[in-house]
Amino acid sequence: MSPVLGDLFGFRPASDAAATAVEDTMYRALGVLRFVVLLNAIGLYLLNHDGFPHAQVGAAVLVVMSLWTAVAVWAYDVARRRGVLLLAIDLAVSLGALLLTPYVKGPGWESTLPGFWVMGAVLAWAIHYRWLGGLVAAVLVNGTDLLIRPDITRTTYGNVFLLLLGGPIVGFLSALLQQMSVERDRAERAAAAAAERQRLSRVVHDGVLQVLALVQRRGTELGGEAAELGKLAGEQEVALRTFVQHDTHARLDLGGERDLGEELSRLETASVSIALPGEPFPVPAAVALEVADIVGACLSNVRHHVGADAPAWVLLEDLGATWTVSVRDDGPGIPEGRLEDAVRDGRLGVAQSIQGRVADLGGTSELVTGPGLGTEWDFTFPKASQ
Repeated sequence: MSPVLGDLFGFRPASDAAATAVEDTMYRALGVLRFVVLLNAIGLYLLNHDGFPHAQVGAAVLVVMSLWTAVAVWAYDVARRRGVLLLAIDLAVSLGALLLTPYVKGPGWESTLPGFWVMGAVLAWAIHYRWLGGLVAAVLVNGTDLLIRPDITRTTYGNVFLLLLGGPIVGFLSALLQQMSVERDRAERAAAAAAERQRLSRVVHDGVLQVLALVQRRGTELGGEAAELGKLAGEQEVALRTFVQHDTHARLDLGGERDLGEELSRLETASVSIALPGEPFPVPAAVALEVADIVGACLSNVRHHVGADAPAWVLLEDLGATWTVSVRDDGPGIPEGRLEDAVRDGRLGVAQSIQGRVADLGGTSELVTGPGLGTEWDFTFPKASQ
């Protein structure tokens, strides 16, 4: 099942910050509803409690309901507290109040002691566990209600039907709103990134490309070592111009998927070996392009710091819940403290082009290097980033 359908139909929780923000808002609205239905339950009890055989027990139940309402509103307000324990206790308090109704009110009662207050737990389950949670909670509450009743009236049937229908609907709407919020947030971030890329592209075109073109032309005119310098400048101008004109536009099209193995295979040369899974490895297009750039930055470092023809190896592995990309060379390794010194000096190639990109994709970077070990980068990404 796709991630979108999984969110809508309750088979996986949403962990995106935008989805959590929607859930926060819904729980705050539910908190207001809890107090309203609590006041309704207390008012109905005060009007009729004189005829109840165990009115003091009923009053104690209402006190517990009031305390739990305050605790629930406080607890549900923070996402990290919305675990199985909180939701289970919430539902158990509602079921307990229902079960005590016959004892408190005695024979001939019609409405339950908590009344509409039980909808708080049902809706809490619906918000957190989508339509499936709303359905399960509604079935448990309605089942308990029907179990304790001596007979079923039309009013009882109507209440049961509405709760059984309302729980799944609220759950479905919760999932839909969260998914829409996640997609909107991602679209806004993509648009902001695209705008920044366009701005940087203009800066590069107006400055760096013109300087590289000038170095190439003057180097060719001067000849000798300057000609070789001009040739290198020309190669970098072509690569940079390709990035500005092609790669930026490719990233603007964030729809669809690309085979990451195919993107990585473009980096293979006589000195660079690429090891890929036996079958295509599709990931979102933006992810494929970014990972290819990360590997390209690593290979560029190999060429500059180990040698133009130094051998390097790239490995793509699918580990189930995660996938990794490794880049290794057999050079002298990175001296201890070199990367920290580079950051202090403002040289952020590794920190931004490699580690920064990996972090932006939700992945982690691990560096193994030292004398006699060469240099090996291991980048691990969760399947969720696909």
